[in-house]
Amino acid sequence: MIAAESFLPQVNGVTNSVLRIAEHLRDNGHQALIIAPWDVAVPKTYAGFPVTTVPAIPFPLYSDVRVGVTPTFVIERIVAQFAPDVLHAAAPLFLGRAALLAATNLNIPSVAIYQTDIPSYAGRYGLGLVETVAWTRVREVHGLANLTLAPSRAARDQLVTHDIPRVEIWGRGVDTITFSPSHRDEALHAQWANQGEVVIGYMGRLAPEKQVDDLTELAQIPGTRLVIVGDGPSRTALQKALPQALFLGRLLNNELATALATMDIFVHPGELETFGQAIQEALASGLAVVAPAKGGPLDLIQPNTGFLYPPGDLAMMRAQVIKLVDDPRLRQRFSTAAGQFTSGRTWPILCAHLVEFYEAAIAWAR
Repeated sequence: MIAAESFLPQVNGVTNSVLRIAEHLRDNGHQALIIAPWDVAVPKTYAGFPVTTVPAIPFPLYSDVRVGVTPTFVIERIVAQFAPDVLHAAAPLFLGRAALLAATNLNIPSVAIYQTDIPSYAGRYGLGLVETVAWTRVREVHGLANLTLAPSRAARDQLVTHDIPRVEIWGRGVDTITFSPSHRDEALHAQWANQGEVVIGYMGRLAPEKQVDDLTELAQIPGTRLVIVGDGPSRTALQKALPQALFLGRLLNNELATALATMDIFVHPGELETFGQAIQEALASGLAVVAPAKGGPLDLIQPNTGFLYPPGDLAMMRAQVIKLVDDPRLRQRFSTAAGQFTSGRTWPILCAHLVEFYEAAIAWAR
């Protein structure tokens, strides 16, 4: 059983992981039930598995994200009726907490997936007290699980520092069919950069915690064009700060894959990434990547696939980007190595590893 804190129609890292896991379970003969927050467009089924919705309200920090507010006894009834071998709590906070409590009451093994650094997000929004309270919540929720899976070494260490027990590492997979250098569109590149400029790209949510405004440091590099994919509350301010940049808005599926592969360099300045799925998709798309040496990027960016700069050192970020702009052969070497790196990180490989963690949680509970 999967208790998803976020699900369709919302498209984000939590939802994407749940979809890929459900597909893997279907393809390997498992049974599943998905519990998700109610939304008018939530599908009745996914990957052949039923989707049960529960009442939800908008999340205070992100009004477009809905969170389940159903009492534990209601969730417990749903869990008891399905009687799973293991409960998977995807980014548990509200709905996930109720599901983990239900699993505890019913003696059902559970695995909690830590995905979003909500406490640090609160700090980025200037809500220091909320950050402290949020860590108390994270500690309580994940303490209910038989096993917590962090997406990177940095995230694991952070959880251990905050006294969360039984933490292992489970990364995220990447779709190397969708995200591939083969989707590069030279005609589109020429449209973006009609003077032959090198395209510096970003893809992700346009919000304060992503620090997209740091890209202003790259705005005046000669012979470059800045292309930004994504949407969010900071878009209007960013368009004013980066008047020469091309803002493509939110793209999905083939359009997203084509846009990403058509960039030349990928820069992701956010310092709160527990994993960095956008970075991994950029690597799979054959891009050299520049990101801060903090959090998830430490596991994703290798010495031969990109550059890491000290957090906050925007002069170094700019210097690294200029080095890639000036050296197409270096970009090509990084591109080749990035493809080799991501080939071993596909969703089937990562989901098979996840099933092993399910089995470990069941054995641990027994």
